[in-house]
Amino acid sequence: MKRMTKWAAGLALTAALATTACAPLQEHRGYKFDEKIVERLEDGMTRQQVRGLLGSPSTTSTVENEAWYYIFSRVETVTFFNPEEVERRIIAIQFDETKTVQKIAHYGLEDGKIVNFIDRTTPTRGKELTVLGEIFGNLGKFNKPAGGSGGPGK
Repeated sequence: MKRMTKWAAGLALTAALATTACAPLQEHRGYKFDEKIVERLEDGMTRQQVRGLLGSPSTTSTVENEAWYYIFSRVETVTFFNPEEVERRIIAIQFDETKTVQKIAHYGLEDGKIVNFIDRTTPTRGKELTVLGEIFGNLGKFNKPAGGSGGPGK
């Protein structure tokens, strides 16, 4: 009976280790939002008031009217797989010419679009051959002498 309980305890320990090893690793990146503070944002606030309330923005834009962005994301990594972003929240605050809040927009992961900045492939010039084309492409070609078409001195 003791042998059976040791075996069951070992099995339970193995199962517990296996399930915790597969648990995703979570990373929180960027600005940490406090809902009570975010609710206090309103149109007409000055840039100084926004900075006093939320702190420095994650990034800014100066195209046309200035905009500040506060960005948060949660990324999960499961074992050896690539990290995957599972949550994103962005608050975009646009200012008008008088440097007061004109518009407050909220964005999430569903609003994003995937943009491939680096393709990691280099285009090559010439024709592209298939495997069969490469194999049969050398038929009929014979080795030429090292000195050119007729050998040395010709």
